[in-house]
Amino acid sequence: MSRINTPAVDTATGATAEVYAQIKKSAGKVPNTYAAIGALNPAALKAMLQADAVLAGGTLAKQDIETIKLAVSAATGCDYCEAAHSLLGKMAGLKPDVLAQIRKGEATGDARRDALLHFVLKLVKGSGTVSDADFAAIKQVGYTEAQLVDISLAIAAITFTNVFNRINDTTLDFPAVERV
Repeated sequence: MSRINTPAVDTATGATAEVYAQIKKSAGKVPNTYAAIGALNPAALKAMLQADAVLAGGTLAKQDIETIKLAVSAATGCDYCEAAHSLLGKMAGLKPDVLAQIRKGEATGDARRDALLHFVLKLVKGSGTVSDADFAAIKQVGYTEAQLVDISLAIAAITFTNVFNRINDTTLDFPAVERV
Protein backbone atom coordinates (compact mmCIF):
# COMPACT_ATOMS: atom_id res chain seq x y z
CA MET A 1 0.00 0.00 0.00
CA SER A 2 1.30 3.43 -0.88
CA ARG A 3 2.87 5.35 1.98
CA ILE A 4 1.73 8.75 0.71
CA ASN A 5 -1.98 9.39 0.94
CA THR A 6 -3.17 10.50 -2.49
CA PRO A 7 -6.58 12.14 -2.89
CA ALA A 8 -8.92 10.63 -5.46
CA VAL A 9 -8.02 11.74 -8.97
CA ASP A 10 -11.55 13.05 -9.63
CA THR A 11 -11.26 15.50 -6.71
CA ALA A 12 -8.22 17.29 -8.15
CA THR A 13 -8.43 20.98 -8.96
CA GLY A 14 -6.25 23.59 -10.65
CA ALA A 15 -2.91 22.59 -12.15
CA THR A 16 -3.25 19.04 -10.83
CA ALA A 17 -6.63 18.57 -12.52
CA GLU A 18 -5.21 19.96 -15.78
CA VAL A 19 -2.29 17.55 -15.87
CA TYR A 20 -4.54 14.63 -14.89
CA ALA A 21 -6.88 15.50 -17.78
CA GLN A 22 -3.91 15.44 -20.17
CA ILE A 23 -2.87 12.00 -18.89
CA LYS A 24 -6.43 10.62 -19.05
CA LYS A 25 -6.75 11.84 -22.65
CA SER A 26 -3.58 10.05 -23.77
CA ALA A 27 -3.53 6.99 -21.48
CA GLY A 28 -7.17 6.50 -20.51
CA LYS A 29 -6.42 6.65 -16.78
CA VAL A 30 -4.06 8.28 -14.31
CA PRO A 31 -1.61 5.65 -13.03
CA ASN A 32 -1.05 5.63 -9.28
CA THR A 33 2.47 7.03 -9.51
CA TYR A 34 1.30 9.98 -11.62
CA ALA A 35 -1.62 10.56 -9.25
CA ALA A 36 0.69 10.76 -6.25
CA ILE A 37 3.31 12.95 -7.92
CA GLY A 38 0.66 15.25 -9.41
CA ALA A 39 -1.19 15.66 -6.12
CA LEU A 40 2.02 16.74 -4.41
CA ASN A 41 3.74 18.68 -7.19
CA PRO A 42 1.93 19.10 -10.51
CA ALA A 43 4.91 21.00 -11.97
CA ALA A 44 7.16 17.98 -11.32
CA LEU A 45 4.65 15.71 -13.05
CA LYS A 46 4.45 18.10 -16.00
CA ALA A 47 8.25 18.15 -16.26
CA MET A 48 8.35 14.36 -16.28
CA LEU A 49 5.64 14.17 -18.94
CA GLN A 50 7.52 16.75 -21.01
CA ALA A 51 10.67 14.63 -20.84
CA ASP A 52 8.65 11.64 -22.05
CA ALA A 53 7.21 13.76 -24.89
CA VAL A 54 10.73 14.78 -25.92
CA LEU A 55 11.76 11.11 -25.94
CA ALA A 56 8.69 10.13 -27.98
CA GLY A 57 9.64 12.70 -30.62
CA GLY A 58 13.34 11.99 -30.37
CA THR A 59 15.83 9.72 -32.03
CA LEU A 60 15.18 6.43 -30.24
CA ALA A 61 12.68 3.74 -31.23
CA LYS A 62 9.94 2.94 -28.71
CA GLN A 63 11.53 -0.47 -28.12
CA ASP A 64 14.83 1.24 -27.26
CA ILE A 65 13.11 3.59 -24.82
CA GLU A 66 11.29 0.72 -23.14
CA THR A 67 14.48 -1.36 -23.03
CA ILE A 68 16.19 1.49 -21.18
CA LYS A 69 13.32 2.15 -18.79
CA LEU A 70 12.81 -1.54 -18.02
CA ALA A 71 16.52 -2.21 -17.51
CA VAL A 72 16.92 0.76 -15.16
CA SER A 73 13.76 -0.14 -13.22
CA ALA A 74 14.89 -3.74 -12.76
CA ALA A 75 18.42 -2.69 -11.80
CA THR A 76 17.16 -0.22 -9.18
CA GLY A 77 14.49 -2.55 -7.82
CA CYS A 78 11.43 -0.45 -8.67
CA ASP A 79 8.68 -3.07 -8.87
CA TYR A 80 6.12 -0.46 -9.98
CA CYS A 81 8.13 0.80 -12.97
CA GLU A 82 9.29 -2.71 -13.79
CA ALA A 83 5.64 -3.77 -14.14
CA ALA A 84 4.65 -0.63 -16.05
CA HIS A 85 7.52 -0.86 -18.53
CA SER A 86 7.10 -4.60 -19.00
CA LEU A 87 3.56 -3.82 -20.19
CA LEU A 88 4.66 -0.81 -22.25
CA GLY A 89 7.54 -2.83 -23.69
CA LYS A 90 5.09 -5.55 -24.73
CA MET A 91 2.90 -2.88 -26.34
CA ALA A 92 6.00 -1.61 -28.19
CA GLY A 93 6.53 -5.09 -29.63
CA LEU A 94 9.08 -6.64 -27.28
CA LYS A 95 8.42 -10.36 -26.79
CA PRO A 96 7.86 -11.80 -23.27
CA ASP A 97 11.17 -13.71 -23.33
CA VAL A 98 13.05 -10.56 -24.38
CA LEU A 99 11.37 -8.57 -21.60
CA ALA A 100 12.44 -11.21 -19.08
CA GLN A 101 16.01 -11.11 -20.39
CA ILE A 102 16.09 -7.31 -20.16
CA ARG A 103 14.80 -7.45 -16.57
CA LYS A 104 17.60 -9.90 -15.72
CA GLY A 105 20.22 -7.87 -17.59
CA GLU A 106 20.89 -10.85 -19.86
CA ALA A 107 21.66 -10.95 -23.57
CA THR A 108 18.60 -11.04 -25.80
CA GLY A 109 20.28 -12.24 -28.99
CA ASP A 110 19.82 -8.86 -30.69
CA ALA A 111 23.30 -7.28 -30.92
CA ARG A 112 22.01 -3.69 -31.00
CA ARG A 113 19.61 -4.16 -28.07
CA ASP A 114 22.27 -6.05 -26.11
CA ALA A 115 24.79 -3.24 -26.63
CA LEU A 116 22.18 -0.73 -25.43
CA LEU A 117 21.34 -2.88 -22.41
CA HIS A 118 25.02 -3.31 -21.53
CA PHE A 119 25.69 0.43 -21.91
CA VAL A 120 22.69 1.46 -19.81
CA LEU A 121 23.51 -1.00 -17.04
CA LYS A 122 27.13 0.23 -16.99
CA LEU A 123 25.85 3.77 -16.49
CA VAL A 124 23.29 2.83 -13.84
CA LYS A 125 25.33 0.35 -11.84
CA GLY A 126 28.75 1.97 -12.20
CA SER A 127 30.27 5.30 -11.42
CA GLY A 128 32.63 7.63 -13.17
CA THR A 129 33.12 8.18 -16.86
CA VAL A 130 32.32 5.27 -19.15
CA SER A 131 35.34 3.64 -20.72
CA ASP A 132 36.47 4.31 -24.26
CA ALA A 133 35.64 0.67 -25.03
CA ASP A 134 32.04 1.05 -23.79
CA PHE A 135 31.65 4.30 -25.76
CA ALA A 136 33.04 2.63 -28.88
CA ALA A 137 30.77 -0.41 -28.43
CA ILE A 138 27.55 1.62 -28.33
CA LYS A 139 28.67 3.67 -31.34
CA GLN A 140 29.76 0.54 -33.24
CA VAL A 141 26.19 -0.87 -33.24
CA GLY A 142 24.90 2.36 -34.75
CA TYR A 143 23.83 4.61 -31.91
CA THR A 144 24.54 8.24 -32.76
CA GLU A 145 25.75 10.98 -30.47
CA ALA A 146 22.24 12.51 -30.61
CA GLN A 147 20.87 9.16 -29.47
CA LEU A 148 23.31 9.18 -26.55
CA VAL A 149 21.55 12.35 -25.41
CA ASP A 150 18.18 10.60 -25.63
CA ILE A 151 19.56 7.54 -23.82
CA SER A 152 20.71 9.86 -21.03
CA LEU A 153 17.29 11.57 -20.90
CA ALA A 154 15.49 8.22 -20.75
CA ILE A 155 17.70 7.14 -17.84
CA ALA A 156 17.08 10.43 -16.03
CA ALA A 157 13.31 10.30 -16.55
CA ILE A 158 12.90 6.74 -15.32
CA THR A 159 15.26 7.31 -12.40
CA PHE A 160 12.91 10.03 -11.13
CA THR A 161 9.88 7.72 -11.04
CA ASN A 162 11.97 4.80 -9.76
CA VAL A 163 13.14 6.85 -6.79
CA PHE A 164 9.68 8.25 -6.04
CA ASN A 165 8.03 4.84 -6.22
CA ARG A 166 10.66 3.32 -3.97
CA ILE A 167 10.01 6.09 -1.42
CA ASN A 168 6.23 5.81 -1.72
CA ASP A 169 5.95 2.05 -2.19
CA THR A 170 3.35 2.96 -4.80
CA THR A 171 0.46 0.53 -5.04
CA LEU A 172 0.76 -1.45 -8.26
CA ASP A 173 -1.95 -0.79 -10.83
CA PHE A 174 -0.27 -2.64 -13.69
CA PRO A 175 -0.02 -6.41 -14.12
CA ALA A 176 2.68 -7.68 -11.78
CA VAL A 177 5.82 -9.06 -13.38
CA GLU A 178 5.82 -12.84 -13.43
CA ARG A 179 9.16 -14.14 -12.19
CA VAL A 180 10.44 -17.10 -14.16
